[in-house]
Amino acid sequence: MDETEKSARARGGYARAAALSPEERSAQSTRAANARWSADLPIAKHEGSFAIGDATMSCAVLPSGTRIITQATFLRALGRSRSPKAGTGVLSTAEELPFFLQAETLRPFISDDLLMSTAPIFYRTKSGGKGVGYDARLLPQVAEVYLQYRDATIAERGELPARYEKMVHAADILMRGLANVGIIALVDEATGYQHDRAKDALARILDAFIAKELRPWIYTFPDEFYQQIFRLRGLNFPRDTVKRPQYFGHITNDIIYKRLAPAVLEELRNKTERRADGRLKTHLHRRLTDGVGLQKLREHLASVVSLMRISKNYNQFIGFLDQAHPRYGDTAQLPFGMYEEDTGL
Repeated sequence: MDETEKSARARGGYARAAALSPEERSAQSTRAANARWSADLPIAKHEGSFAIGDATMSCAVLPSGTRIITQATFLRALGRSRSPKAGTGVLSTAEELPFFLQAETLRPFISDDLLMSTAPIFYRTKSGGKGVGYDARLLPQVAEVYLQYRDATIAERGELPARYEKMVHAADILMRGLANVGIIALVDEATGYQHDRAKDALARILDAFIAKELRPWIYTFPDEFYQQIFRLRGLNFPRDTVKRPQYFGHITNDIIYKRLAPAVLEELRNKTERRADGRLKTHLHRRLTDGVGLQKLREHLASVVSLMRISKNYNQFIGFLDQAHPRYGDTAQLPFGMYEEDTGL
């Protein structure tokens, strides 16, 4: 089938869809939905989000390399707030034309290429759930349709119908945001900076967390933090709270510093002086900045202690902690008690 025939078939779908009653359309959508989700769908290997203007876009990449923007965020970016009809998994379409392009007033501005590439993409999320989205490349093309409609309507009538103001405004913001991201990406690629962006981002995080000079010692770790560790590990809490099993330092590294921010534990260890026997001279938290570092530590400690309180044992606590505050980079469970290094806590 050549491109002309594909275009003719797609446009012919308008007439067929218009001939269906609402009940017939609903039944057709339900049958199509059942067929979609029973199929062998691709599983997204990568998922994430990014900001464009005031919108946060959820996205995914399929094994084929297809970049997807999820249906919900695609619609919100275009100033739409409707949700898919129950059971369909996708907003009602006429021969695969999405809801946001079905208005008769927009059709003169929809190219044949766009018409043939607007089918929703069904996939499984990393967790196995149902995912619906559109090829990411459609977003600027759809926004351009709204802007072309605006320009033509204002030129002809002198004003834009109120019902389209929100969508056109969203499309304008979207195109401006994409243009800004686009020029940054071009400069980064031309200069090779894209390879250093992650390093620079990490450097900024560490600058915010790690102090240049050693801070004076202040009371930081609450007694309850250690009381809860003793309880969860099935140990009696000693009267002399200074004397704690040596592996408590490794526990603290795992549940606190490895989950505080990327590479913070490694940087704290590198910046903290050691004694002749290799042990750290000072407490790790004394290397945190007064502002961001210490504040984030205290917030994290408060959250950790709260999770400890509702946990019946150490394994349950770690399960809660992994959900609320996953480790940065290192996901392996430490073999507590096998190391001799003192953390200085």
